[in-house]
Amino acid sequence: MKKATTLIITLILCVQSVFAQKVQGIVFDLETKAPLWGASVSVKGSQKGNVTDAKGHFNLTVTKDAILTVRFVGYDPVEITADKASQIALKKSNFLQDEVVVRATRADENSAMAYSNVSAAELGKSNLGQDMPQLLNFTPSVVTTSDAGAGIGYTGIRIRGSDATRVNVTVNGIPINDSESQGTFWVNMPDFASSVNSVQIQRGVGTSTNGAGAFGGSVNMQTNTFEPMAYGEVNASGGSFGTLKTTIKAGSGLLGGKFTIDGRLSRIVSDGFIDRSSSNLLSAYFSAGYFGEKSFIRLNYFTGKEKTYQSWYGTPESRINGSVSEMQAYIDRNYLSAAEADNLLKSGRTYNYYTYDNQTDNYAQDHYQLMTNHRLSEVWNLDLNAHYTYGRGYYEEFKPSADLTNYGFSGLLVKSVDVIRRKWLDNDFYGSTFALNYTGSQQIKFTFGGAWNRYVGRHFGVLQDPYPGREWYRSRSQKTDLNLYAKANINLSAAWNAYVDLQYRTVGYRMNGTADKFLALDADNNYAFFNPKFGLTHQISEQAKVYASVSAGSKEPSRQDFVDNPGAAPRAEYLQDYELGYQRSGTKYAFQLNGYFMNYQDQLVLTGAVNSTGDAIRKNVDDSYRLGVEASLNYQISKRLLWNGNVTLSQNRIRHFKEEIVDYDTYDMPVIHHENTDIAYSPSLIAGNTLTYVVGAFEASLLSKYVGKQYLDNTSNEGRSLKAYTTQDIRLKYTLKKGPSFTLLLNNVLNELYSSNGYTYSYRYAGATTTENFYYPQAGFNFLLGASIRF
Repeated sequence: MKKATTLIITLILCVQSVFAQKVQGIVFDLETKAPLWGASVSVKGSQKGNVTDAKGHFNLTVTKDAILTVRFVGYDPVEITADKASQIALKKSNFLQDEVVVRATRADENSAMAYSNVSAAELGKSNLGQDMPQLLNFTPSVVTTSDAGAGIGYTGIRIRGSDATRVNVTVNGIPINDSESQGTFWVNMPDFASSVNSVQIQRGVGTSTNGAGAFGGSVNMQTNTFEPMAYGEVNASGGSFGTLKTTIKAGSGLLGGKFTIDGRLSRIVSDGFIDRSSSNLLSAYFSAGYFGEKSFIRLNYFTGKEKTYQSWYGTPESRINGSVSEMQAYIDRNYLSAAEADNLLKSGRTYNYYTYDNQTDNYAQDHYQLMTNHRLSEVWNLDLNAHYTYGRGYYEEFKPSADLTNYGFSGLLVKSVDVIRRKWLDNDFYGSTFALNYTGSQQIKFTFGGAWNRYVGRHFGVLQDPYPGREWYRSRSQKTDLNLYAKANINLSAAWNAYVDLQYRTVGYRMNGTADKFLALDADNNYAFFNPKFGLTHQISEQAKVYASVSAGSKEPSRQDFVDNPGAAPRAEYLQDYELGYQRSGTKYAFQLNGYFMNYQDQLVLTGAVNSTGDAIRKNVDDSYRLGVEASLNYQISKRLLWNGNVTLSQNRIRHFKEEIVDYDTYDMPVIHHENTDIAYSPSLIAGNTLTYVVGAFEASLLSKYVGKQYLDNTSNEGRSLKAYTTQDIRLKYTLKKGPSFTLLLNNVLNELYSSNGYTYSYRYAGATTTENFYYPQAGFNFLLGASIRF
């Protein structure tokens, strides 16, 4: 019996030695023999991976025949079996890669913060015409919305409850956020996902970056990467609501051992789910690159032109509920005409207030980027980039029975008349970014970078009918943004790493002239911000690590904050962000748990109301915070079944909120005090789920999204809220060997009737308080079918 037991134990140990072994290796430069700190070592076909420490060391417990993939920016990747991985030499690439231009503004394994990376392959699985926010919908803490209800046209993204003005967006490290509104208008970049190689979403303050301050998160996009071989690609898709997308891509491959040329043309059209919410979107992308042994130069040009029928008014609550009596009350108190009343009563959930044939938004934007990287020595390299963006366009409106005094007329016999008008924006945005990187020490990696950017915007209004060509307002804005940052990863020991990131940013913002209704604009504001960030990472074992960080963020008000609050100038905002996280990965899983506390001073919060163009109105609150926990898990259930899930639980509060409601009986603004209320548009529970089954060339995925209740203003009033909703999508993909691939996307298969966004306003009249809620209904069950071929 004893011999049998000994034999069994010996067999078990032998089996374990066959199936698992501890690999201890070092990754180093082939020529200099210097260790490579921060190289990625991943197990092919597994969730498991590691990053080399400051001495190039890594540890992994893997099967003997496991294949390891080793990558490091600027070096050729290597695949090697585990039994030969004790010493891995990487060779410097003959060509500097595009990834170098974004590393200065991206987080890495030692940055002590929460982030998600999304590859081009992941984006491509659902890229059938919907905008970038929709493609990022299933990442942690993200909520998306669409004015037209189908993910095409005007779309938006919120991260941790923070709206688009708090989400910093860059392309190749160059700012994309509009300098004045500070938001990102994805409609101006149709089908941009087809030219993106990778996306990193940082949650919270994140690393120092260029452009608008990140208060909820940042979206850092890198465009197409080096393609050594010539290629061509055609993508076509279509589906519900008359949606059609056509994309043509081509690349020259490497010409003369030094040059590449890539291009894309795209067109997307859609009628939209909401009545008269059509989109006609055109875009192009062109890139020419020079790849040298020590220098990299790329010129990018991308442009977008959009014409969308306006659907930003929203749908009255009574129309959503379908109550005829409530709709009639809404008609009576808002003095709707017979035609407007008929439109409301007969339209259903797809109601659109606007009925004028050319109630459209028309805008074009051209981006030019010149990006360079120079290897100054073995340990120093420099990114030096320049950019220019030209934007121009207008939106056209029909205004019935308009008061002509609002257009500068006086002494006329006719005081009001139907008006067709256009509000124009013509702007230039230009500047430069740079980053000097040092990687020559086993103790420290260092980056010194920054940007200088200038924006000039011209706003003016022109009548079309009557009195065509009459200009009734004009203003000019100029904004200069300078930021400098220094970042360092410091190796404290084999298991401890510190991260330091110091940013100094100055903003000069001047505007003068008049806005609509002759509102005088005369502001000259200068801001100076210091934003330090500190992080600490401890590698507990080869599988697990913990991190903690504290960061400061700050940002200036937007132009619209000044326009919407003419009586009291808005104040700058400040944020302290505390993050604490735990990560663990194994052969079949990767798990991350992150807690955060974001404490705000003078946060500009959405009041729930909107202005005449549908933009949300904000005002400062003294003291507010966001407290939450984010968890995500990737788990390989079986060889064919993979589950990705994430959940965010949060508490988002304003400690003291002053609600102001206009009283039309007295024309006063009485103040109602609220204590410890929820921040608008900040659900306490967000969850995403992707279950994928793969067999051969066929892939099927179930994509689920849950978004908890959201309040439309900051009063925690149940009568001013968005109901929680759950959507279920199904994605089917089949790829023929060396041939086309076909994708079928079935959205909202359970036909959930929900609204993802809305707004509210209240007033007092005849001694009673009236609240008007408006919602943006999203499409029920709909589909998109696409085909793609690359040759």
